[in-house]
Amino acid sequence: MDFMEKYNQWLEDDYFDEETKKELKDISGDEKEIQERFYKELEFGTGGLRGIIGAGTNRMNKYSVRKATQGLANYILLENAEKNKEKGVVIAYDSRRYSREFAFEAAMVLNGNGIKTYVFEELTPTPELSFAVRYLGCVAGIVITASHNPKEYNGYKVYGSDGAQVPPPYDSEIIAEVNKITDFRQVKLMETEKAKEAGLLKIIGEEANDAYIKEVKAQSINGDIIKKMADDFTIVYTPLHGTGHKPVMRVLKEVGFKNVIIVPEQQNPDPEFSTVSYPNPEDPAAFGLAIKLAKEHNADIIIGTDPDADRVGVLVRDAKGEYVVLTGNMTGVLLAEYLLSAKKAKGTLPKNGALIKTIVTTEMARAIAKEYDITLLEVLTGFKFIGEKIKEFEQTGEHEYLFGFEESYGYLAGTYARDKDAVVASMLACELAAVYKDKGMTLYEGLQALYEKYGYYKEALESITLKGIEGLEKIQSIMTFLRNDPPKAVAGLKVLELRDYEKQMAKNLITNQEAKIHLPKSNVLYFVLENNAWFCIRPSGTEPKVKMYFGVKGKDEEHAKELLANLIEDVMGKINQI
Repeated sequence: MDFMEKYNQWLEDDYFDEETKKELKDISGDEKEIQERFYKELEFGTGGLRGIIGAGTNRMNKYSVRKATQGLANYILLENAEKNKEKGVVIAYDSRRYSREFAFEAAMVLNGNGIKTYVFEELTPTPELSFAVRYLGCVAGIVITASHNPKEYNGYKVYGSDGAQVPPPYDSEIIAEVNKITDFRQVKLMETEKAKEAGLLKIIGEEANDAYIKEVKAQSINGDIIKKMADDFTIVYTPLHGTGHKPVMRVLKEVGFKNVIIVPEQQNPDPEFSTVSYPNPEDPAAFGLAIKLAKEHNADIIIGTDPDADRVGVLVRDAKGEYVVLTGNMTGVLLAEYLLSAKKAKGTLPKNGALIKTIVTTEMARAIAKEYDITLLEVLTGFKFIGEKIKEFEQTGEHEYLFGFEESYGYLAGTYARDKDAVVASMLACELAAVYKDKGMTLYEGLQALYEKYGYYKEALESITLKGIEGLEKIQSIMTFLRNDPPKAVAGLKVLELRDYEKQMAKNLITNQEAKIHLPKSNVLYFVLENNAWFCIRPSGTEPKVKMYFGVKGKDEEHAKELLANLIEDVMGKINQI
């Protein structure tokens, strides 16, 4: 069936409501728009669904949510059906358009299949959902969010019984069940009120919130210093119109911070994200209002969480007194060093401790792990792989999880959650800044001290957005070219090794020797260069982008900046010629 046939089917089928049909009639003269909406199904990928909100098979709407949830329900009921029905599924949602509605659509489908559901009564951070799965003993969790995507998007993420996003091969098994749903009439539904009467739908909130906040606070290390510095330490915080407001403000207050100023224009949930073009703490532009407020109050630190409060951006004053955004790598190494050094000082650093990072995260983590004589483990991009390791450690006892982070502003201390948590990271970043202030230093000076200790590591991320059908083809051609014809040298540096995670093979380009990569398959190419430099390329799993990651190690800051700039220029030039 081509896209026009599908379009007409939606217009004619009485399964679809009048609001949906009106939206589709309004685009009747725009064939390209119809094609974009119907040329494929919105794919239920390894992270669930994510797409532009709207009517159509390739859009995020209540019908795509229903289909995905019926597939999940079928998967849940494949084995131990009665037990899993009783365990149930917990559902959370963020501040985006239709998030609450989609959450209850998902609940109606699960309830229609006899599966108990727990739905949060208000906006809830993704990491709290991760925590709640295990806290409530559920078989799975769902969170309705598109994280830091633009306002046009929404999404649907699935969590396993361990509280982590579903890893391979289970993700593929769920995808297979979703793909079996070929007709929306296969979806079973139970109305909300009937589900409540049947005891299948429970609204939750305060008890889970309290238990979650207690676990976050337990990760604090230097409560005495927080209290000592509280009167003279000022924090500016922005939730960027998302879910972070209540939990972040609460946890900062309860650990002892007194002067926490929230950006008033951005404190309330707003699906339009009206004060920012892109609600992403990775984007310095998102912090304009926060910086203005911080200057007025001479703040020591600025923190900003994304809409579902799993990522946090940190800004500190540099040597010139200007507020600068720390990269995810910078914040990650600062927190890693802080947590490990504190454990070492207290004599609680375990011999089998492990620090975990993703393959595209700074190599400084390797130097830190070596300094503290602990294991560094690398996983594929995506925090679910860090969550998977925590579960593995619990089962085998091989390692004790100490900290995990990724360059894209995701961090987790503690094992109460199995996903990145901006609430705990916000608390620890403020705590660390207070610890440095007690020493007469800024957090920026603390970072410089790390560079002096471990070397001047610098990283960068570049993205090329390639939308639609043509964009997908272009992304594929870039990956194919680099996979089959890797460059011999880049920016004057020899390419020593190509790690092809799709083929699960690392090839030494000097000797042609090959070695197996023991990680799941993923369409990622990683190039190891001489002099501790590297670059990596992968298509985004959630956006129409191809992402390029770069890393270098220099003799000093200026040298590192120069090396990085040269590397980016040469690689991007090569990619643009493909």
